[in-house]
Amino acid sequence: MTRDHFSQTDQFHPSMPSKQREHDEASQTGTLVLCERLPYEDAWNLQRICRTERAADRCRDLLLLMEHPPVFTAGRTTQDGHWPGEDYLTQQTGIPVLRTERGGSITYHGPGQVIGYPILRLSDYCAGPKAYVRRLEDVLIATVAEWGIIAHRLDGLPGVWVGSNTSSKIASIGVRISQGITSHGFALNVSVDLTPFSHIVPCGIADCRVTSMAALLGIAPDMPAVQQRIAARFGERFHLMWTETIGPESFASLIQPLPIPLVTSSTNAQCSHEE
Repeated sequence: MTRDHFSQTDQFHPSMPSKQREHDEASQTGTLVLCERLPYEDAWNLQRICRTERAADRCRDLLLLMEHPPVFTAGRTTQDGHWPGEDYLTQQTGIPVLRTERGGSITYHGPGQVIGYPILRLSDYCAGPKAYVRRLEDVLIATVAEWGIIAHRLDGLPGVWVGSNTSSKIASIGVRISQGITSHGFALNVSVDLTPFSHIVPCGIADCRVTSMAALLGIAPDMPAVQQRIAARFGERFHLMWTETIGPESFASLIQPLPIPLVTSSTNAQCSHEE
């Protein structure tokens, strides 16, 4: 599918208002994309397309929800001490490593983890990146609470944590903001295999414990149900009304193989939080 075709697709080409709206007033409309397992590279390419279209006001705000096949992703602040190195890590685990443009250090993505990629015009919702990250944390804290899991923030460590004495991380956040549009996002551990995290320093946090909803509940929650609750809580916290929902078939048709650029210095505002 070409970029022109993307921008002309009915589902992604609603009438857009020309002036900025106040997010605390009437809800804005958005498109929810629910998709099946998708390779990280394809999701990254799709985000870039969506980000370009949203910056040009050729589509609504979007929330992409999906899973990834096993992959380690290294953000811009990954240091040597956070991992054993790309070749060794892949050799030991059989899991590929990708360097990304997002903020933060290295983490793991895999089946059983809900990945969320909001593509939003940030100024319509938040004063800046820090406020945006806090809203994402609110969404995830409210989501896991529906399964009786009490979660919280930790000062200086973006993400969502559980446990009162020794905290464990149940969700990570790592975003990029370019041309005022958000990309990348959050990862909630639902029933993901936690073993790969033992090969790295997750998110560059020393002695970081990682957990999942399944580990806490003793049973794996239904993934589609978790996705739906995330979407509902996201809509409430960001004052977004999902007027369209796109499934896996339509979603797959939007993927366009674009080259992933090398990360270079830029004047675009970027948020350096971990994912």
